[in-house]
Order: sequence, then C-alpha cells, then structure tokens
Amino acid sequence: MDLQKYVDGFGAMTCIVSVEKLANGKRGKFRIVTGNKTYIDSIEHPAPGAELLIQKFTPNQEYTNYLTRDLNFEEYCYKAAVEKRCLNSYATADRIQGVWFNMTFLPVAYEEGNLCFCTYTMEINFEANLDRMASLPADVTANVIKICLELRSVKEFGEMMNDVIHDVRNMFDAEHCCILLMDSFEKKCTVLCEALAENTVLTSMNNYNDAGFYDIADSWTDLIAGSNCLVVNDEYDLDVVKERNPIWYESFTSAHGKNIVLFPLKYRDKLLGYIWAMNYDELKATSIKETFETTASILASAISNNLLMDRLKVLSSKDILTGVMNRNEMNNYVDKICMESTAPDTSVGVIFADLNGLKRVNDEHGHNEGDTLLKNAAKALEEVFDTNEIYRAGGDEFTIIIAGITEEELAKRVEDIRKAEEKYEHVCFAIGQCYEDSRFNVRQALRLADERMYEDKRKFYAAHPELKR
Repeated sequence: MDLQKYVDGFGAMTCIVSVEKLANGKRGKFRIVTGNKTYIDSIEHPAPGAELLIQKFTPNQEYTNYLTRDLNFEEYCYKAAVEKRCLNSYATADRIQGVWFNMTFLPVAYEEGNLCFCTYTMEINFEANLDRMASLPADVTANVIKICLELRSVKEFGEMMNDVIHDVRNMFDAEHCCILLMDSFEKKCTVLCEALAENTVLTSMNNYNDAGFYDIADSWTDLIAGSNCLVVNDEYDLDVVKERNPIWYESFTSAHGKNIVLFPLKYRDKLLGYIWAMNYDELKATSIKETFETTASILASAISNNLLMDRLKVLSSKDILTGVMNRNEMNNYVDKICMESTAPDTSVGVIFADLNGLKRVNDEHGHNEGDTLLKNAAKALEEVFDTNEIYRAGGDEFTIIIAGITEEELAKRVEDIRKAEEKYEHVCFAIGQCYEDSRFNVRQALRLADERMYEDKRKFYAAHPELKR
C-alpha cells in the first residue's frame, strides 16, 4: 500500500503512525511513518507556541523525536491501529500552553508483519472551541451533567463534594476515587473527599498522606510529562511509571493499585490538586478521561471559590498579626451566645488581658519590636486557651470568653496566664476576670472584667512608674 499517497488524500494535517504489535498484547515502537505536506509543515514551520522538540521531519522515526513521550497518545494510536477503533479527542497539553488540539485517530486497513497503522489528524486551536468541547459521547455527557447538578446543591461544600466523588466512583465502577488538594505554601496535602468500594482491599488516602507525601504528589507533574493527564491502564503503562517515577510506582503498587486515571485540577493555571479514579473497569478508561477533561475546570472553579471564601472568613475573623480571633468575631460570638434561645443555658467566664508596656516598647525599640511583643503575648495566652477562645479586642487588649466553665477553673486559668507570661520577655498582663452563672449575662461579665482589668493596670503602674505609658 502506498501510505504516502494515502495520507496525501487528507485535507487536514495528517500523518501515518505505525504501532509495533508484540506477543501477549504488548506494545513496541510508535513511529511517524510519513505525513502530508500540511502535517510536515506543522513540524518544520510551526506556528508560534506550537513548536515541537525538533523542526526537521524524517520519515519512519519514533514520535518521541518530536514530542515528550505521551501515554495518552500511545493509547489512542494503539486502539486505532491494533483494535481498529475510530477515536476523537479535544484537549490541551501543558507542554504547549494556550493551544487546543482537535485529534482524530482512524485505523488503516493495512498491516506489515507485526506493524499496524492508523492515521493521526489534528487541528490546532489557539482558543478553546466551546462547541467542540460540548460535543461529547452520550455517556460522558450524562456524567458531566450529573456532576454539574451535584455542584448546584445547597448542601455544605464538603458534603456536596463527597456526593460528587461517590457519583464518580459509581460511574466508572472504580474501587477508589479521590480529590486531593495541594498547598504549595505549607507543603502539605489534604483529602477533600474520597469514595471506596465495598469489600475493597484499598484503604483511605489519609493512611498514606503523611508529612512526606507532598513530595510524591508534587512529582506527578513530571510523571504526566506535559500531557493533560496520566492514564495507567496496564503493565505496559506501569513500566513507564516505574521508569519515570520509581518512588510513586512502589507507593502505587504496594497500595494494590492496578490502573488509574490521574487528572490535575487547575484554576487559572494554578494547580489546586488532583482527582483520580483507581482500579476501574478498564473498558471505561476513555470515558473517565473525557469526563475529567470536561469537568476538571468546573470542579477546580468550585474548589477555588470555596478556598477563597475560607480565606475571606479567616481575614474577617482572625487577627492577622497574632493569629487569634479578632474583635469582629468576638462581637459575633457574643451576639450568638446571647441569641441562642433554644440551646441549654450555661455559665460563662470572661478574662480581659491588657498588655503592659507596649507603648514604651514601640517608642524605644520601634514598632517591629512592638509587633513581636504582641505575638509573644498571644503565644502565652495560647498556652492556656484554645486559639478560638482568644480575641484581640484592641491594640494591646486581649479578651477570652469561655462558655460552660466553672468559677474555680476560671481562677486557675488566670494563674496559668501568670505562669505562661514569664516565659516571654517583656510580656506582662493587666488582668480582669468575671464569672456569671448564665451566658445571657455575658455583656455584664465583659463590662465587669474590663473594669477589674483597669484596676489591675492602675496598681501595676503605681508599682512601676518607670514603665508608665
């Protein structure tokens, strides 16, 4: 068969790929046999941003001469050439930013010994074609719609995402599906949600997510190697994983992993984490990949919005300098315990702890030293109370509010503050406390504790006039 004449009959940029079919279903070399003029021009005279590894076409060379090895490309070529399937994919790849590829793989009814052939036709878009992205197989369309409907739920975010990941697992008969978030600043991973099949030998991702797992997850970018995802279907793919990333290969196989579709979740080019399906029905690999390709950006957007809301909540509730709660959160908490008429009544204890000598430190040593003093004051209080019980009510004033405490325990906590402040240079509090049997009297307790704190401060400066501010 004249393969050159055959490929020249295609109007779009097209090449012929040969796939070496080995014994026991194994795969050999993948070579670009020849291409039509449009395809060869795309290599030798590429559009800006679409350059390959080399810009000279040589017939019958391995495709890895032109681009980094891509397991997804090999899988599609194998299915088209050997299994005689017609396949289409529309995707972007990290190796070429801002470029979308509309790819079609068609079997060629010709073989040479153990060589099978397929055509690879591609169209390059420098902007995503939304109409093309929406043209999906029926099963993928159903999956995408179901995931999108789950994301419209009014449930709390964590519960909603838990429903999504359980649906994903059921779609593909997978033993384990998970969304793992990555914090590049803290260098840690967090399991957002996961679903495990009944009677599986696989265990929760939390059992593997130790302090060193971030480095493993961080290595997945190199493992994907410029493609848009990683699909590991069989031993052939596992051998590639072992070659590229032996540490994760050991982790994956020792955890009884057989196959996996691993897809990065990115929002505006920032990696948020990964979603994967593991030990799935092998016949559904393409469906999983196409479902993740379509929904990854939607899931990443929902996750990014939730992370933003969490950050805004922190900013609105925490004091940025010391890390304890701020005055706004204190006011909200006071309102809450006064207005919760259906909850059981409890006692409440209030402590005002005002830092002595802050103005003197600021004046004599600068505000950086003053900030350090405030941070140390907060640390001293955190040795005695939970962070969410401590409020920075003003510049040098901290307030502690504890519901359900006894009067004896409140007095002991004050003694513990005195012991803790001795560990930090220049940290010395003026303290006022008040106990009330009913939480509804919290505002009265705040007023009395404030008055007692100022009396304690007056006595302190009377004894130490040289520190008076």
